[in-house]
Amino acid sequence: MSATSPASRPQNSARSAPAEPIDLASLIRDVADFPKPGVLFKDITTLVRNGPAFRYVIDRLTDVYRDAAIDQVVGVESRGFIFAAPIAYNLGAGFVPVRKPGKLPWQSVRTEYELEYGTSALEVHRDAIEPGQRVLIVDDVLATGGSARATARLVEELGGTVAGIAVVVELTFLHGRERLAGYDLTSLVQF
Repeated sequence: MSATSPASRPQNSARSAPAEPIDLASLIRDVADFPKPGVLFKDITTLVRNGPAFRYVIDRLTDVYRDAAIDQVVGVESRGFIFAAPIAYNLGAGFVPVRKPGKLPWQSVRTEYELEYGTSALEVHRDAIEPGQRVLIVDDVLATGGSARATARLVEELGGTVAGIAVVVELTFLHGRERLAGYDLTSLVQF
């Protein structure tokens, strides 16, 4: 964890919500050996079931990007949807789901990437983002940066501009931030 309280100030952000700080790290459960042996999974379901903490997260991430002229908020499947949709609502922006292969009903573009425990792919509808639109990418956890980087590639392939990447939890020991050099990245909790 960082030297300052992880919930007291989003990393890389000068703006903050007026709410009193909440110790978000204490609300995140560790699950050993999930989804495979040797992985310590950071479970955010214990955070989102807490109404004040969930509101605090949404308000904090909304506030960071309130003045960024966001056109679309992209949620990364599946836990990213939990945070992206209410942030899009708060920003008056559209919501775009980025999904695993075969889940979208219309023409899509696809990219493959590596995770901390394997490989995967993501897809987005071809017409989800228009050229020149400013896009905020939202997910629950930044680990190795694979899914965030893959999502950024999809946004850019469609002609969008990645205005920022926002996550609730950043696993700093996996160095995902390094894979996202050049992007504005906000995380609320660092482990």
